[in-house]
Amino acid sequence: MNRISPFRSAMVAMVAITLGGGALAQSPAPSASPSASPSAAPAPAASASPAPAAAPAPAASATPAPGAIPAPVASPSVAPSPPPAAAQTPAAPPAATVQTADPFGEAFTLEPKKVVVMKGTANWDAAFDTLVDSFKALTALLDKQGIKASGNSMIVYTSTDDTGFTFLAEIPVDQEPKNLTKDMSIGKSPEGKALKFVHRGSYDNMDNTYEAITNHLDDKKLEAKDTFIEEYITDPLKTAEDKLVINVYVPLK
Repeated sequence: MNRISPFRSAMVAMVAITLGGGALAQSPAPSASPSASPSAAPAPAASASPAPAAAPAPAASATPAPGAIPAPVASPSVAPSPPPAAAQTPAAPPAATVQTADPFGEAFTLEPKKVVVMKGTANWDAAFDTLVDSFKALTALLDKQGIKASGNSMIVYTSTDDTGFTFLAEIPVDQEPKNLTKDMSIGKSPEGKALKFVHRGSYDNMDNTYEAITNHLDDKKLEAKDTFIEEYITDPLKTAEDKLVINVYVPLK
């Protein structure tokens, strides 16, 4: 069995048709009435009867007007067709959200880096707080001297037991800082062949990750060294604990 102590246990247009009501035909009777005899008097009465007959003609012209109303209705039906075309544009983003699975047990070669180191011990109950305090101390030292980190912060576990562990907090640098405390030193990060695993989430939930790592080593019949490394891809001083992304490296014998 590989010796890796588990961490404590604890997720969008109307067309208007105006027909002129035809002008009333002038009856020729009045011109004929002076020359005609009294017997022609009935003729004007006959001319009065055609005049009312002309009144229905405008009514007949009104009936075609309603028939022209459906023509504007066709134009609104064309307007709704453009919106569906625009609605297809948001369909593209879902494809961009697809992510590949994180590597688990990927072969990896660690390259040595110059690091400023701080030794420490911690109990499992306050493990993450102790690690954060170490990173704060190292960061304060570098900031005071205007030195920037050249890589991600790391924790190297040197020993573990049921109650706690010893560790080295490391921050890669290109320039060596001065005025180190008694717990600090300049050194090199681990190197050599290792397996890479990725943990996402809180430090407390790393129990599950380390259990899976142990099972993976047993299944593959691989022997690990008595140390392992955590590389904090997200800054533990600025990232919420449940949003951490940590690469776990397990050096092999």
